[in-house]
Amino acid sequence: MAITTLSLGDLTFGGFEVPEVIPWGGDQALTVHELVGGTRVVDAMGRKDAPIEWSGMFLGSTAVDRAQYLNTQRILGQQLTLTWSSLNFLVVIESFTANYEFEYRIPYRIRCVVVQDNATPTVAGDVPDIDAQLTQDLNTANGLGGQIGDSTLSGLLGTLNTAIGAVSTFANAAQSTINSVLQPIQAVQSRVQTLISAADNTMLNVTTVGGVLPSNPVSQTIGKMSAQLNAYQQQPLLLNLRSVMGRMTANLGSVAGATRSETVAGGNLMQIASREYDDPMAWTGIAKANGLTDPVLTGLQTLQIPNQPDTAGGVLGTS
Repeated sequence: MAITTLSLGDLTFGGFEVPEVIPWGGDQALTVHELVGGTRVVDAMGRKDAPIEWSGMFLGSTAVDRAQYLNTQRILGQQLTLTWSSLNFLVVIESFTANYEFEYRIPYRIRCVVVQDNATPTVAGDVPDIDAQLTQDLNTANGLGGQIGDSTLSGLLGTLNTAIGAVSTFANAAQSTINSVLQPIQAVQSRVQTLISAADNTMLNVTTVGGVLPSNPVSQTIGKMSAQLNAYQQQPLLLNLRSVMGRMTANLGSVAGATRSETVAGGNLMQIASREYDDPMAWTGIAKANGLTDPVLTGLQTLQIPNQPDTAGGVLGTS
């Protein structure tokens, strides 16, 4: 059945403006590690929605105005609701081009980046919130650390457990709180990378299995074989742990970096903070997100507004 109703923001498409087909969907973001012997470690990092794009033609006396509306929305970069049939998305226009053929005939092409899919149900149960995701990943990391058996790594994981345990919830955490957890995660990642490099060297720098040569003492041969076996066993565990730490970093980054764009003509960051967070002193978080030090705005600017206030650090300096 052809698409009959298509809306983007305040604009409802009709007639030749509506395309015959609109592709939608996307990929699952995967990290694939190829191991010795053909074994694979595959980490599913989450959905990766493809852009939604289509083309059509504006006809009639309002053709130019309707094309100009979409071009303005592209310039503003605001989030818009895109709906057709039972599908509903929150999108930002990435690209809009129009060809002026006649005053009353304007072919166009549009490309939208998906911010959120409001209609597709989650098949495998509800998506856990940020706290549940971090707890699950932390438990996985602790289990992997126990199997790896490196004392330095275990100590760093203990520090990470303490840092996460000190945060009641990450849903409203400030950047300073996020940083207090990112630092021990980075320390774990650094140690894991060191252990991966050591395991790789053990496996790659041996020219014979176990170093079995007539001139090698039995004890030396057994030692080399043991080191090789340990390296083969630890490599998939270390790669898994590295992936878990990467996922935790990405999840924390999505909390700390979650913003939306807003274009303003002058004004004051305190007014914006009061409107967004009911706290005018939270203007410093908006300032940090945009590299500003002065709450007074001049001219036309597009600001990144953090979803959560960040008042850590007090008033910004001018250095």
